[in-house]
Amino acid sequence: MSTVSNDQGFSPDSPDGSRPETIDDKSERDLSVLVQAPPLGAQPLDAEGDKASRPHGLLQYFGVRSAAHDAELDAIATQPSVYDKDEVAAVYLPHEKYEGLSAFDPLFRWTWREEFAVVRKIDYKIMIWVGFMFFSLNIDRGNLSQANSDNFLEDLGLTTNDFNLGNTVFLVSFLLAEIPSQLVSKRLGPDRWIPGQMCLWSIVAGAQFWLNGRSSFLVTRALLGVLQGGFIPDNILYLSYFYKGAELPLRLAWFWVSDSIAGIVAGFLAYGILHLEGYGGRAGWRWLFLFEGLLTLAIGVASFFMMPPSPTQTKAWFRPKGYFTEREEKIIVNRVLRDDPSKGDMHNRQGLSPKMLWKALTDYDMWPIYAIGLTFQVPASPPSAYFTLSLRHLGFSTFQVNLLGIPITVVGMFTLLGITWSSEYFNERALHGLICQAWCLPFLIIEYLDAGTLGNWAQYGVIGLLLSHAIQVAWGSRISNSVRTRTVSAAAYNMFVQISNIIASNAHQHHHRGNAVLIGFTILNCCIYAFAKVYYILRRRYRLRAWNAMTPEEQQEYLSTTTDEGNKRKDFVDFVH
Repeated sequence: MSTVSNDQGFSPDSPDGSRPETIDDKSERDLSVLVQAPPLGAQPLDAEGDKASRPHGLLQYFGVRSAAHDAELDAIATQPSVYDKDEVAAVYLPHEKYEGLSAFDPLFRWTWREEFAVVRKIDYKIMIWVGFMFFSLNIDRGNLSQANSDNFLEDLGLTTNDFNLGNTVFLVSFLLAEIPSQLVSKRLGPDRWIPGQMCLWSIVAGAQFWLNGRSSFLVTRALLGVLQGGFIPDNILYLSYFYKGAELPLRLAWFWVSDSIAGIVAGFLAYGILHLEGYGGRAGWRWLFLFEGLLTLAIGVASFFMMPPSPTQTKAWFRPKGYFTEREEKIIVNRVLRDDPSKGDMHNRQGLSPKMLWKALTDYDMWPIYAIGLTFQVPASPPSAYFTLSLRHLGFSTFQVNLLGIPITVVGMFTLLGITWSSEYFNERALHGLICQAWCLPFLIIEYLDAGTLGNWAQYGVIGLLLSHAIQVAWGSRISNSVRTRTVSAAAYNMFVQISNIIASNAHQHHHRGNAVLIGFTILNCCIYAFAKVYYILRRRYRLRAWNAMTPEEQQEYLSTTTDEGNKRKDFVDFVH
């Protein structure tokens, strides 16, 4: 028998004066009855996404709180969970090789003051660096657009069709690499695979300095797609090790904000680097590829040292004290597992079998999310891809084009954060996605009705407002309810997003007709969002009725004997919509 500590000073004596009941050795995978367990916290205090946080949610994210709030910081933060019900707790015990098993303790208690401090520490130690890595992805993924403003096509003897083919080759390669990359990441661990990916694609990105024609252009596009594929879902899975479900969407919004920041920085970098035109007898766009490739290579190498495998594995020879204290590790592990016990189903070096992969792909409850991924970006993708070329055709100079992208990026950052925060504030997703589509519609109609009659600056404003829409983030993770499904669903969703980019690139080859197609996709997206909302509402009602129709004895029998997994468990009702 191994004694369970609570580390919070709660030691209510049992009738014979001994300590409270203990938990059987975890290797036995059996949970004993918990007697006189320490008290739990009341309704969540400012837990992001919960009702208690709504009055000041966004301000609290930045550390601004009321005096009443501060007075409650020393209240118990530990929330009720399945681990407090001795008759079902054993069913939800973490995997025997789960990396955080040593920190798992159902009797452990902590305060809100401690939890807020730990979450902020995760933000600083983990989230910020993940943002840097995503920044590097978008520097190398987006600089082709800036190169286009510097006679890239003319210098290589490429046509617009060659450019479109290159984009398609990149997207198809990116698409095909998504799930293989996720499988490799799950086997090796994101902390090893993600930095490796970054170093490899940075070398290819820098090598574009030596492009000499159509063939080399297409080869580098394919290599970049293969090496960058899976990067986004790999990082989403990695962040899920540290954050609760309600905390993840806003962090992923910041994750995408780093994309916008990359766009701003890239604009300034391009403005400076493209002035090297003619230096060493080379075009400015060649120096752009080389210098930005070296920049992202440096971030990739640093990532080997900055990414710990898990909350309980942050110590290394170059970081002997680790990121977190032992108590902080216990807070992270227990708060995450109490919020979502499925995160303990697998360990972070455990690969997926073909059977597990098939189960995840055939999970029909994820299909509405995949359908959204397939079409929601189509209306805004072509204007984004052709943004620099469109501005050049309007008569703006190379340097004006790169600087004019910055205000649009800034507006996009605020719309992204605003729509994501609002979604969590109201605990509503489908209608917010529909708002994003409604945002695009009037500007697409203006373009369709012939924006050519507008002046250059008016056309710039129309294009800019169209691109300042919020991006869809983090819905599927909440519905997955298993590491297996969460791992594959993130990759599968991103695959559908890449397919949408391929659709978009072929939907806009003729400007006037293309805008009509984009308007049609916008209306279709509104219908898909409405369908998804209705579907998940009905799924939740059906599951609740079925579960509540069972007697307590039948529920206990089901929990003890079921082989159902993930969101197919009858006790899972968290079909967020």
